[in-house]
Amino acid sequence: MSDLPAEVDDASTPETEIKEQDATILNHSDEEVEEPKGGTEEDVGDVDAVDDVGVDDDLMERIQSVSLSNGTLSCAFRDFDSFPPTLAERYGSLTKRLDLSHNCLNAVDHIEKFTALEELILDNNAIEMLSLPQPLPRLHTLSLNKNEISNIDTLLATLREATPNLTYLSLLGNLACPNELVEKEEKDYQRYRYLVLHHIPSLKFLDSRKVTEEEASMAAKQGQYMKAVVMNLDDLEEQQRNHNQTHSESQYSPLPGENEQDFSQHKGSVGRCKYVYYGRHSEGNRFIRNNDL
Repeated sequence: MSDLPAEVDDASTPETEIKEQDATILNHSDEEVEEPKGGTEEDVGDVDAVDDVGVDDDLMERIQSVSLSNGTLSCAFRDFDSFPPTLAERYGSLTKRLDLSHNCLNAVDHIEKFTALEELILDNNAIEMLSLPQPLPRLHTLSLNKNEISNIDTLLATLREATPNLTYLSLLGNLACPNELVEKEEKDYQRYRYLVLHHIPSLKFLDSRKVTEEEASMAAKQGQYMKAVVMNLDDLEEQQRNHNQTHSESQYSPLPGENEQDFSQHKGSVGRCKYVYYGRHSEGNRFIRNNDL
């Protein structure tokens, strides 16, 4: 007689426990996974999210047209008379190249927000003096063409302290930069280059020309003395006005004065010259007499 198989104990999970496990799995799958925070261009969002109190519709539209692309923030041709703080707060730490050319800026506000800035383009504005409250250690390119900079010494002192790694600088079209295309300013322009290279020896390219070894050597030796005197347009106009005023107040005149002319006492004479030249070097008919005609 064969042994009957023993009853197998029910080792399976009870139905209630299975339901609890399924519910736990579902709860884990429904939880939202928090994305890691990082400083990327995708994190900046829309400019609309920034407080725009006191900003008119036209300016807000121009601000909204600006976007960051591959580390470049282009604000050219936006008619900004001041740099919007909204853009500085939103894109400052992410911007490597900032283009503010062709605006109406007389200063660059909030530039200290751009801690990673490598290139700064400020062509065609109304900047008289560049102010950099905080150093920009990564900045290697600065373009200030066609502005209103006249004091080269103050600018060089600012750049020497705030941009230790600057390798490209362009100041063409400013009063502080002599025009190399004008013959009388050609020597002044070379002196200007020596002066700039002396104060910023890290430069590899200045204006439209590469810095040569000979220029760098001369700038290191004598650059501090190579200063070209450039007259401000306002000073020239003031000097001309003073000159005209001084001469208008002067009583001296090479012509006879009105009080000295008494036409009633004038004595004149009318006559006929009887002298005729008969010399051997006479010029022919030029001295012919009337009775010979």
